[in-house]
Formats: sequence, C-alpha cells, structure tokens
Amino acid sequence: MTNEEIKEKLLKIADTKIEFSVVQTGKTSARVNGLYDSQTHEILLHNKNFQSDDELLYTAIHEYTHHLETERFLEENGGKLPLKGTRVHSKEFWSRFHSLLLDAEKIGIYKIKLEESEELSELTKKIKTEFIEANGKLMVEFGKLLAKAHELCKKSNIRYEDYLDRVLCLPRSTEKEIRRVSQSGVNPAIGFDNMKSVAGIKNEDERKEAEQEILSGTPVDAIDALKKKKKDETPREKLEKEKARIEKTIESLKERLQYVEETLETL
Repeated sequence: MTNEEIKEKLLKIADTKIEFSVVQTGKTSARVNGLYDSQTHEILLHNKNFQSDDELLYTAIHEYTHHLETERFLEENGGKLPLKGTRVHSKEFWSRFHSLLLDAEKIGIYKIKLEESEELSELTKKIKTEFIEANGKLMVEFGKLLAKAHELCKKSNIRYEDYLDRVLCLPRSTEKEIRRVSQSGVNPAIGFDNMKSVAGIKNEDERKEAEQEILSGTPVDAIDALKKKKKDETPREKLEKEKARIEKTIESLKERLQYVEETLETL
C-alpha cells in the first residue's frame, strides 16, 4: 500500500478536520512500530516491521487514534497542545482505538484473520473455555465461599477483617470485588476482569447487552466508547462537567486549608 492509500483508508474509518500525513519509513525498529507527531500531525510507520497489510493497518489505526485524540484535545483546550509528559495511552485512548478497529472491520478495511490458522483457532477455544471461562466460574465460587466464611466468623466471634488480613492474607478491596462479582449474576464466559467491569452496570438490560458485545469480540473499553457516542456529548458539555469537578475540588481544598490554619494557630 502507498502512503496515500493508507491515509484514504484511515479517513474512511473516521473523518478529521486537521490535515495529516502518512509516511512509511522503509525501516525496521525493535522499539516501536509507529509514531505520531502532534506538532506536525505526521504518522510514521516502520513498515519493514510488518509481514502483511493488516499488521500495517493495525499500527496505522493506532497512530491515527493519537491524531484524533490530539484533535479532540485541541478543540477542548482552545487550540493548546497537551503538555510534554502527558499520558497518551489513557483509558480514553484505548477505548477509542478499539472502537475504530471495530469500525474498520465493519467496512472491510481491517480484519484479524484467525480462521487462517487452524492451530491458533483451536488454541483460542481452549484458552477461552478452559482458562478464561473456567477462571470466571472459579471466582464466582470463591465469592460464595468468602460470603460463607464471613457468616462463620460472625458465629465464632471472629473479626472478619482480621481473618482476611492475617489468615487468608487477602486484600480487603480484592475480597469486596470478588464478592460483588459473585453476586452480580454476570456470565463467567467473559472472564473475571471483564466481569468486574460489567458488574458495575446497574441496568440489567445494558449489562446483558455488554456481555453479548464482549462474547462477540468487543473489548469492554470499546463498549464504553460506543455508549459515549450515543450520548453525543459536546466539547462545551465536557468542559462544563470538568469545571464543576474542579470547583468541587477547590471548595474541598479550601475547607481543608481552613482546618489546617486553625489547627496551626492552636499549636
């Protein structure tokens, strides 16, 4: 593929108002497969790292996500670029990236060709059923046993927290999460980590929908992105929400400052 052909495919996946360029370096790199320059809006692809167009496109979409996230940042911050050192691979980035991959698959631009390797297909089935799903089921049972242990501690006049800390050596936050997931009724086939995310969805219909999305190959963070698309929140609305959060934080800090000053006066 030429640079222009790659650019054309990226624009089919998602449009942008900012002009950008794609450059295949003709080199290999042991460190990175591609780079994005937020100053020049240039996508660099070390194309000698790849054996197929799909591998190349995967990295191109990754770097294009950086471009789109830069565009979003500029819109929300009056044209100012992120400061150096700002985390670029944020939760929002991965959410958008996976969402773009799904869009690319839908329009036939990119595909993960699992079916071309019978051995990999069989191994994938084994991993999903014997490990991911099995682990989900195991953690559900673990949560039930912890609930039983809690009741037995009460009957034996033993502090459950002490039992967790010094007998099981299990962090309390971990115990809370395991029991929450165990009681949620989420399908173990999606795996424990995904179960933790889905269990947090209060609406049962939305929870079931999220389960099906994950089982069909949608990463959990992309589900978040799809929901945000439906809400269609404007840059102004986002800034207003951020303003409210900042004002709340400032008010809290003022109260704390007043407390510290009053305490200092008594010392």
